[in-house]
Amino acid sequence: MEKPGAAHGGGKRWLPRLLLLAAMSWLLMVYFHLAVFRTPPVSAPHASLVAVPLDGEDGQRFRLRQEEQLKKIGSASGGALPAAAAELRPRGGGDASCRGRYVYIHDLPPRFNADILGNCHNWYPWHNMCGYLENGGLGEPVDNADGVFGDQGWYATDHFGLDIIFHRRIKQYDCLTDDSSRAAVVFVPFYAGFDIVQHLWGVNSTAREKDALSLDLVDWLTRRPEWRAMGGRDHFFLSGRTAYDHQRQTDSDSEWGNKLLHLPAVQNMTVLFVEKLPWTSFDFAIPYPTYFHPGKDAQILEWQQRMRAMKREWLFSFAGGARNDPYSIRHHLIRQCGSSSFCKLVQCRKNERNCLIPSTFMRVFQGTRFCLQPTGDTMTRRSAFDAIMAGCVPVFFHPDSAYTQYRWHLPEAHETYSVLIPEADVRAGNVSIEETLRRIPPDVAERMTETVIGLIPRLVYADPRSRLETLKDAVDVTVDAIIEKVNKLREEMVGGRGHLQQQQTGGGGAQQS
Repeated sequence: MEKPGAAHGGGKRWLPRLLLLAAMSWLLMVYFHLAVFRTPPVSAPHASLVAVPLDGEDGQRFRLRQEEQLKKIGSASGGALPAAAAELRPRGGGDASCRGRYVYIHDLPPRFNADILGNCHNWYPWHNMCGYLENGGLGEPVDNADGVFGDQGWYATDHFGLDIIFHRRIKQYDCLTDDSSRAAVVFVPFYAGFDIVQHLWGVNSTAREKDALSLDLVDWLTRRPEWRAMGGRDHFFLSGRTAYDHQRQTDSDSEWGNKLLHLPAVQNMTVLFVEKLPWTSFDFAIPYPTYFHPGKDAQILEWQQRMRAMKREWLFSFAGGARNDPYSIRHHLIRQCGSSSFCKLVQCRKNERNCLIPSTFMRVFQGTRFCLQPTGDTMTRRSAFDAIMAGCVPVFFHPDSAYTQYRWHLPEAHETYSVLIPEADVRAGNVSIEETLRRIPPDVAERMTETVIGLIPRLVYADPRSRLETLKDAVDVTVDAIIEKVNKLREEMVGGRGHLQQQQTGGGGAQQS
């Protein structure tokens, strides 16, 4: 028979142990919280391991990529791995460097993106575009038999293929979050460019069919809680085509494009194109994709060094074809270039296959100091960015070909990286392109070339299957600019100066070509 109070005495002996266990448990919880959710950024030269495989990456490649990172970390620390190298940072972790920079990506129903890709063989009646979707939208590797390109990172990329390239690339952005309440901005992965291209050629789509998916998207977005936070003003999406393909004025079935840009909800968002409208303030232009998609910093730095060492034998060059449009200045450029011993002309005639081979004109650009960049079918040309990749200073003939377009990616001091010759002077025969360019002192031309080569990192779209270590590519520059823009809107809304709908700066207008 137990003595009275025995159980009570045993409880007193266990009480200190229980308190100790409770304290240890509390400390472990605090440690876990700090270690997982408040891990400070790893200071240079250390780097973090990749915690999960990338899209489409098999286990072997994932393991090799981790081993490569471990080698980098080990060599940077004199062979000893820092303790932080053993930690795997969770997606959307608590790095101080990401504070105020988080991006939330909407998980759209597949009808807005993946299903559109499944129809790639029908986008154009004359060509199957499915091959251009290979390698995350970069296309097939270019033929580099003649050594014009680098050994890695060069692909036959469609110049209107940015819908998928941007989407795949932003999924590698270093500050993603699955919690929309933490996000600075919200990305909407709607393939607007690929959607409209399904309705432009050979299918006799009605105006209602052209607009259907855009209206469906707006209905889906505006029902979401993320939309209500700022009325969509923190949302952004893009079309890899020009804005003119999305600003149909009437409901005529025969009129080009859709009415995407006329939807009020769309005007609340930030919309990205390779060419924006001159009279609106809610859309922004980002660079055309080129053939260069580096997977590592070293590929960019090596290419820049190679372009610096190029011998530029030609003062100027022009690669392109004439236009039937009598207002075009291209026939003037072809005539002036063809008659000058200082100019290299690559004239592209209809059905001439040579001009479809990237190395044809990239080789010329690499050997030229100034590359003529007149307007294309619209005001801008992908060729201007190809020229910059080759270290060739672009010569523009209209401000809307670059200066009013790519304000986030190109210097505000236009004269540091380009030349502007007014097209009216060329059309009137009042200017000699050769004489204009020869008047530029050699040392000034060299500095312009160096500035152009220095722009390469911020104009490329890095391989979406990799991640650059320190350099910012076109997607990084774009996201930074959008976050800054949205933050200013937030400040205005807090101060009572913001309006739910962003205002356009002017009225409509006809498409320019």
